[in-house]
Amino acid sequence: MTDFSLLLRPDRGEAAHPLHLVDAELLPEWLKANAGSRRPLVEAARFEGKAGQLLVIPAAAGGDFEVLVGVGKLAQLSPWCLAAAAERLPEGSYRMAGEVPLGTAALGWLLAQHRLTRYKSKKDAGTGPRLLLSQEPARVEEMIRLADATALVRDLVDTPAADLGPAELEREVRDWAAASGVEVEVTKGDALEQGFPMIHAVGAAATAARAPRLIEAFHGDPSHPRLAIIGKGVVFDSGGLDIKPASGMRLMKKDMGGAAHAFALARLIVAERWPVRLHLLIPAVENAISSASFRPGDILVSRAGLTVEVDNTDAEGRLVLGDALTRAGEEKAETIVDFATLTGAARVALGPDLPATFSNDEELAGDLLASGTEVADPLWRMPLWDGYDEQLKSDLADMANSADSPFAGSITAALFLRRFVPEGARWAHLDTFAWRPAPRPGRPKGGEALGLRAVHAALAKRYRRK
Repeated sequence: MTDFSLLLRPDRGEAAHPLHLVDAELLPEWLKANAGSRRPLVEAARFEGKAGQLLVIPAAAGGDFEVLVGVGKLAQLSPWCLAAAAERLPEGSYRMAGEVPLGTAALGWLLAQHRLTRYKSKKDAGTGPRLLLSQEPARVEEMIRLADATALVRDLVDTPAADLGPAELEREVRDWAAASGVEVEVTKGDALEQGFPMIHAVGAAATAARAPRLIEAFHGDPSHPRLAIIGKGVVFDSGGLDIKPASGMRLMKKDMGGAAHAFALARLIVAERWPVRLHLLIPAVENAISSASFRPGDILVSRAGLTVEVDNTDAEGRLVLGDALTRAGEEKAETIVDFATLTGAARVALGPDLPATFSNDEELAGDLLASGTEVADPLWRMPLWDGYDEQLKSDLADMANSADSPFAGSITAALFLRRFVPEGARWAHLDTFAWRPAPRPGRPKGGEALGLRAVHAALAKRYRRK
């Protein structure tokens, strides 16, 4: 993992190259104030202050250099406005010239310099450019925590399934727990089959080394408000006996993206010492194919006692989440948030950038959407439309796991999950893509945290110690 503390530090007055953030509106004023030998350089380079533009110029005093960074709109700085600069500038220290309300812009500076290098034979040398911030050290530390959390999601999602099975997910949680004073419980084998039948059924076809399990972690005073974070941990999804085509299977290493989000959020909550009783739940399975695979037409008895007829073995994520939601209710969680790479229908409706967000609580939904806008990690609310609930009917069981209609797939999946949400609990479900199909500054192609910062910010307003 990248050591972001080497790339972002409180400003203690050391020598550093000035960074001038300018937009098209401010640029004429800057040129007027810097008339002379540097102005022709700016004009010759056709630097206009557009987002992503970068220009290195001689320092006003000579013997050094300064940097012009185009930011689009200075009044609306995004977390990614410094990302292009961080990707292209040489090693050294840099600081903002003038008083600039950076907000979360340092996040892009950090993440632009992170890459998963585990599988590269040639590693990058050096530590990259360092940004000095005049903000309070606590704010610097917060940016580093958010960058660490985002990078963790990216790295876990990008790791090939052969190297990240249920056992490896468990090891990740246990290693963190041992260093953080967190309790861990793992249910597998016969106890999983008896206690969490849907999790067991989905993972039953995998090899013994990749056996299914429910990973749980607990932290905090039991008398504090109870907060459950759940992440879908399907480490690879072949589709089961309803097998996916090759094109649909290519990215299925990312089907544990929900678990990556939940794990990263739990780490943030523990690091920030929120006064909550945290319950992290990761149902970790591989939806493989063997003689032990669950079948279309099978009827599963869930932990909640509800029976589910399997209409499609590729609708497996909602099954493992159903048992996990039931378990969260047994611990009397007042708020439950689940993350899942659940449906292609959500991507058809909203594309890769916007997690489809469902909630049974208007206040929680409003907090999530508002926080997503504030931290530039947008969400889009989708309806729990009761009229579609009947599409989950089964002639033989309490419900089917897949709707009898090709329409509204993300909604019917959320309605399935709602049946397992404990009565009285506030609940939000994020159907996130966890993947960036094309690179942008600070956001390489591959695994991505989409919705993590929004949920963190929303829950922090409710639960974090002031």
